[in-house]
Amino acid sequence: MTALTDRTDDRWDDGLIARSRPRAADGSEEEGGDEGDDALVRAVSGAGSDGGKSTAPPLSPEGQALRLRLDALRQLVGLSRTRLDGKTLAEAGRVLDEAAARRGLSPQHTVVAIAGATGSGKSTLFNSLAGVQISEMGLRRPTTAAPIACSWSDGAAGLLDRLEIPGRLRRRPRETSEAEALRGMVLVDLPDLDSAVGAHRDHVDRVLALVDAVVWVVDPEKYADAVLHERYLRPLAGHAEVTFVVLNQVDRLPGEAADLVLDDLRRLLDDDGIALGEHGEPGATVLGLSALTGEGVGELRELLGQFTQEKGAATRRISADVDRAAVRLRPLYVADGHAGPEIGEAARAEFEDRLAEAVGAYAVGLAAERAWRRNAGKACGTPWLRLWRWYESRRAPRTLAGLAALAAIGGRGGSAVAEAPVEEEVTARQRVEQAVRAVADEAVSGLPDPWAQAVRETAVRGSERLPEALDEIAVTLGAAVAVPTARPPRPTWWPAAVLAQAAMTLLQIFGGLWLVGQIVGVLEPRLLPPVLLMVAGIIGGPLVEWSCSIAARGPARRYGQDAERRLRQAAAGCGRAKVLEPVAAELLRYREVREQYATVAAGGSKLSTTSE
Repeated sequence: MTALTDRTDDRWDDGLIARSRPRAADGSEEEGGDEGDDALVRAVSGAGSDGGKSTAPPLSPEGQALRLRLDALRQLVGLSRTRLDGKTLAEAGRVLDEAAARRGLSPQHTVVAIAGATGSGKSTLFNSLAGVQISEMGLRRPTTAAPIACSWSDGAAGLLDRLEIPGRLRRRPRETSEAEALRGMVLVDLPDLDSAVGAHRDHVDRVLALVDAVVWVVDPEKYADAVLHERYLRPLAGHAEVTFVVLNQVDRLPGEAADLVLDDLRRLLDDDGIALGEHGEPGATVLGLSALTGEGVGELRELLGQFTQEKGAATRRISADVDRAAVRLRPLYVADGHAGPEIGEAARAEFEDRLAEAVGAYAVGLAAERAWRRNAGKACGTPWLRLWRWYESRRAPRTLAGLAALAAIGGRGGSAVAEAPVEEEVTARQRVEQAVRAVADEAVSGLPDPWAQAVRETAVRGSERLPEALDEIAVTLGAAVAVPTARPPRPTWWPAAVLAQAAMTLLQIFGGLWLVGQIVGVLEPRLLPPVLLMVAGIIGGPLVEWSCSIAARGPARRYGQDAERRLRQAAAGCGRAKVLEPVAAELLRYREVREQYATVAAGGSKLSTTSE
């Protein structure tokens, strides 16, 4: 900038500031010229201004809606960072960064880029709008090698720094009454988008991603060029409200040919998906003009002036960028399926049933029922049957030891006995894996692929130690329930049954003694009474035992069902803690991100999430 202030003559010659010094009526330069030069130099350098930064005015309703969408997008990226790869979220992150950068700069300025193909006349239009030749024109192609900026007011230095436009390529327009209507606009002339020089195309792509609006300049020969439509217009179809499409060089078209070409241009834009701002509807502006003769340039200047004074271009551009990011993110957050992904009651019940089957809850319940009935038999059985059972219990250890010895000697049979627990363990593990897989499939129904994968991984991680935990439950609680250390509770009728059985035993003993006394000759021979007493005791004892076994079925079944229920509850609690709760937390996280995505996509007319 020092060189600029020292070499004022060179500065005027190279068109850095495109206006002449004011002159007096006699043709001499006025004395105030130096002060005007200093002000213009400050405008170019950004000195004496806010550097492109300004205190933001109160937000409009459109700006408030955009802020909500940006906040939602920021939360969406944060919640998804551990679930999606960085490349997937890169576009959303770029939108957030660029939105933050633009909102931190001057809201009073609107940055408009003029873009077009070689020979379209965009530099001529740029100079025509500025009122003086700023951008170089000529037959040599490409003419514009780097972006050139022209600002109609002070305070745009920060915006131009963001566009990486050096100070030597920053200009000011001629100060006229027409220029006043464009106050606040920053116009950027871009290199040719179809330039053979790769650096020129890089300039175009970089600046187009940062400006608030774009004026696309086409000519009657290249308005249907595939590069323009496929690489630029079609991908930016959602930015129609900040897009101007200008058919230049209409002076070369005879008669009604200009209208025909404009109609065909509108058709091509419609095919690109660009909404046209016709009949008062929001969309792209399409018009014809001649930058060389000035035909239609005034209308474009007026439209750009209105567009600039609205001061909403930056908001619309960022909103369009958010819409575009939302379209790309949609497959990651919205998929066909039920509205609220969750684990249904049927899936939970099936999961718990499979876990109960894995720990053998039903078998444990049967074992507990048998233990209860066995205890009942011990209490209500005849003394002779109880003596037999005692004898069998005394023989059991020796019998088992003999069987174990034979199994050890047998070899092949012992191998089969040893392998049985292993096969049972493998079957239980497979049942657990099948249960986890089934509940995960139910949970991911209707989820997008990335979140479905995250839910499945969560379920698999939770199930890694689940078989061992279930084995521990089966060994501790299952064994305690199936073979209780204390006797099962007895119903109130058990004392009466024991007394009745004791009475039947006494009848047998008394009848037997009476009969022995008669045989010995101590008592008077009367055979019938003692025989009847003994028969009554012999028949009555098994009858009491049978009656007790019938009466014990209900309590025994309830006791077994209670044992099965306790083991089921323990297995279900273990499954909930290790699998269901982590999966439910993952589904809750997905619902949160989908709500944020719904807020992000709320501004897009073509976006909608699955109906709630």
